[in-house]
Amino acid sequence: MQFLYTIGIQLYAFAVFLASFFNPKAKDWISGRKNWKGSLPRTDKKVVWFHCASLGEFDQGLPLMNKIKQHDPNIFLLVTFFSPSGMQHYHKREHRVDHAMYLPIDTKSNANYFIKHFHPSACFLIKYEFWCNLLIEADNQRVPVFSVSTLLRDKQRFFKWYGSYFRKALDSVNYFFVQNNETAELLRKIKIERILVTGDTRFDRVIENKILAKNNKVLESFLSGSKAIIIGSSWTEDEELVRSFILNHKEEKFILAPHDISNSHIQQLQDQFQGISCLYTEYADSFSGNLIILNTIGHLASAYSYGKIAYVGGGFSGKLHNILEPAVFGLPVIFGPKFNRFPEANLFIQEQIGFSVSTGEQLENTIHSLDHHIERFEARTHKVVEENKGASDKILGFILEHYPEMI
Repeated sequence: MQFLYTIGIQLYAFAVFLASFFNPKAKDWISGRKNWKGSLPRTDKKVVWFHCASLGEFDQGLPLMNKIKQHDPNIFLLVTFFSPSGMQHYHKREHRVDHAMYLPIDTKSNANYFIKHFHPSACFLIKYEFWCNLLIEADNQRVPVFSVSTLLRDKQRFFKWYGSYFRKALDSVNYFFVQNNETAELLRKIKIERILVTGDTRFDRVIENKILAKNNKVLESFLSGSKAIIIGSSWTEDEELVRSFILNHKEEKFILAPHDISNSHIQQLQDQFQGISCLYTEYADSFSGNLIILNTIGHLASAYSYGKIAYVGGGFSGKLHNILEPAVFGLPVIFGPKFNRFPEANLFIQEQIGFSVSTGEQLENTIHSLDHHIERFEARTHKVVEENKGASDKILGFILEHYPEMI
């Protein structure tokens, strides 16, 4: 089965190679892995390895990375990414990574070479990144592997009739630090008991972001002391939903941060909100409209500190963006209808600080209801975030107690 799995991985890599001739992201995926063996650094320090699918998982792993570095600053922190979004943007975060690189294509020989070169004292896989050859070689070379903020669903291959090989690979993980009881029960159904329910480290991450948030003179000038309704990481479907509300409520201030900041999409938004909008990069004190468009990367997380209500995009495609970023500043959060894959969204709805809408009318009613009791919702949102912090402390405490030689 390992042979068939490796063939499948190679076919996937070949498909990405073909796509690289016309797809920029695929091109980066291929070019970033060229000559990877020749660029590996050497170190005499103890190596702790984190693997993240993309930038979101890097953010999820950062609180634990920071705590490990605080515990032992001499550790060599190695981070690998599967996706270009991680490699291209991780440096925009405040971090203490010693070396970052793409994860080599998951063949047996690549995994063997990579792990033998670094021989890490521990490997941490963030959320759901389980590569079979990587896990097998780590086990062969006696490298402990931990899964952090694990989130699994019953439709995944581990739980299917044909998933015995993948279950075996999963069973080689030394310990699972899972987000919720549902994931713990799924693991127990396949006879894995090495589980600790710790919650989601992203709560710790957004609390870090809040502490590090800097004042934004552009937004402060635009708002003049008032609070904005913030539309964060919006996709086209989200922008269509909020358009009428923005156009019909000129008494409100809005900050719109689209997921797509290409020149063509930004121009489309300017055309839709002509006369009332201004780009963040072109703002001047004389601007008299009520909408500022963030055509930049890296300003949204701190921009939420200037909001009173947030609408977070991705809820129409099932790719809901980070709703914890606004919540840490006390903002109740609105999002689209496809959120069931996101435990934090279900938690927010249960705690009545998150609200799903599908139509413009629902959006209007929800915002008006929130606006009339905004202080109550703000206090409730702060309470939920506070109650869910501390996952990274729990994980580090467990590691230090049971695997002290690892870090």
